[in-house]
Amino acid sequence: MLLNSYRLAHTLKKPILYTLATHRLTEAHLRRHLKCLENIPKYSNYRQIHTMGSMLCKEYKTTGKVTPNPDQNSGAAGSYQSKCEKMFAVSDVEKESEYTEAVAVCKANEVAENSMKQVDFDEDTSVLLVKQHGKLHAIGSKCTHYGAPMHTGALGIGRIRCPWHGACFNLETGDIEDFPGLDSLPCYKVNVSDEGQVMVRMKRTDLEKTKRLKSMAKRNPKDERCYIVVGGGPSGAICVETLRQEGFTGRLILVCREPYLPYDRVKVCKFAGIPIESIQFRDEKFYKDNNIEVWQGVSAEKLVTAQKELHCSNGYVVKYDKIYIATGGAAVKPPIPGADLEMVRTVRDYKEAQELFELVTPKSRVVCLGSSFISLEVAAALVSKVASVTVIGRDTVPLKAAFGEEIGARIMKLFQDNNVTMLMESGITNIIGDEEGELIEVDLLDESTIPCDILVMGTGSRPNTEFLVDSGVRVNENGTVDVTDFLETNVPDVYVGGDIANAHIYGLAQSRVNIGHYQLAQYHGRIAAINMCGSIKKMEAVPFFFTLLFGKGIRYAGYGSYKDIIIDGSLEDMKFVAYYVNHADTVTAVASCNRDPIVAQFAELISQGKCLGRNQIENVANRQAWTAQLLQPLPKVR
Repeated sequence: MLLNSYRLAHTLKKPILYTLATHRLTEAHLRRHLKCLENIPKYSNYRQIHTMGSMLCKEYKTTGKVTPNPDQNSGAAGSYQSKCEKMFAVSDVEKESEYTEAVAVCKANEVAENSMKQVDFDEDTSVLLVKQHGKLHAIGSKCTHYGAPMHTGALGIGRIRCPWHGACFNLETGDIEDFPGLDSLPCYKVNVSDEGQVMVRMKRTDLEKTKRLKSMAKRNPKDERCYIVVGGGPSGAICVETLRQEGFTGRLILVCREPYLPYDRVKVCKFAGIPIESIQFRDEKFYKDNNIEVWQGVSAEKLVTAQKELHCSNGYVVKYDKIYIATGGAAVKPPIPGADLEMVRTVRDYKEAQELFELVTPKSRVVCLGSSFISLEVAAALVSKVASVTVIGRDTVPLKAAFGEEIGARIMKLFQDNNVTMLMESGITNIIGDEEGELIEVDLLDESTIPCDILVMGTGSRPNTEFLVDSGVRVNENGTVDVTDFLETNVPDVYVGGDIANAHIYGLAQSRVNIGHYQLAQYHGRIAAINMCGSIKKMEAVPFFFTLLFGKGIRYAGYGSYKDIIIDGSLEDMKFVAYYVNHADTVTAVASCNRDPIVAQFAELISQGKCLGRNQIENVANRQAWTAQLLQPLPKVR
């Protein structure tokens, strides 16, 4: 309603006089968007496309800006339709020769309302059929992130969520709407024959493909604008792609501190000797083809917002029109005597991880300080390659702050069963080296000493925001930056996201929070890019994170304090769901192990603006009945 009113105001040239407190949308923000839109020539000769299929992926000529369509539906809960996928010239007609012949994949009565069915198109390609509101949709059957089978995912209203890691895809277009991942699902033409057979046609180029790259706008030499994205992590990588997908045709620069193209950081602690090329999101050709300048091995040194200048470590000073900053964090070593010894390591990026793997030998005695996710993942990766691994943590059990006492105790047993020594309620007071500076042992809080050849510190991180000092961008004491629901800072045209952002999230949290989740960082990149291109898109993501420890995948979605944890299933068998319930008897978060897609279903429920109460999960015999809410109408908002 707000967006439609905004569009109407723009169309009628009327001032905006709303009270916008509940939307956290400032009049100044809207006025900037209106100013941007006033100089945009209207699209001529375009039409809305209602026929589903790969025609929605077709390229078109773009102005690089947005022309709002007052008749456009807002889409499913949490959805946003890219203008690159919704508008193109009438003359761009799909050639029938680009499609296969129609293939009968099943009978129409085999797909019930609000259900999913995976079918075979041929021996190499499967299709996911979904029926909703009486309409059949046909999309790719595997998540574009790590290949999870989507028919086992969480079906919401107008979209489907991956059962493993929570990525979201639009049923109508296959477009990715929440992360992790990069690409969208292929979408196919589907209809029902007179004989009641479901007939599917797909582009020949989509055969055997499980993912689809959205259309990217081409660089226009006449477009003199320059957008800069600072940070080569998951947030920056998504931002530059989304800028092109949203029609930006100006100069686009991605500044990467590391000497690599953006890569999947989730994998760096898990695989020894993995080539960087195998975990990079895209290859060099992709960035060249889409006119994205990637400055590798370059960091930001100073931001001058008054002149709109970014000073870089390569000596360049670049003028920008808009800038997105997602510089992530740097590992922190606590001030322990001996922390500067060579064999005291942190693991934050590819170089650090590979150096660690190269240092260890079958005789190495490794100590991991901290019971964080990074520390535990390193311990799990190394224990089979070295003589011993010891984890030292301050709390009673590992990951207590994230999962609670009971689950933390079960995780500790999992590590002990895999030959990792767990020393909890402890710490290191001194790191001792020999005369040559070689690490030999560490002193503990209880005054005992244990041998140590390599010490890995998983003791937290600090935001990489030093270069923002005196920039005009307000930086909090902890180094984070407050942003609006559109990821804009207190300085116009300066956007911030990822691990350094202090932002609102979708759920029960009323104040801004700083969450260093991979999924959230990618989502921030997309939302920032959409808003930088002149549209209005509010953040509506539910925090979702995951880890894999000794083959046990643990998922978690939500955010907030809790009073009780209700566990459904068996902790001993590592097959459980944990519901985190606050003082108001509302479920703030859900964790699970070997119980997919329950966490994805909870994330989808919260994203729809619904909630889960204690009374809905107290009945052991019917504890998952609440999942039926996913397909109920969305709550009406006045």
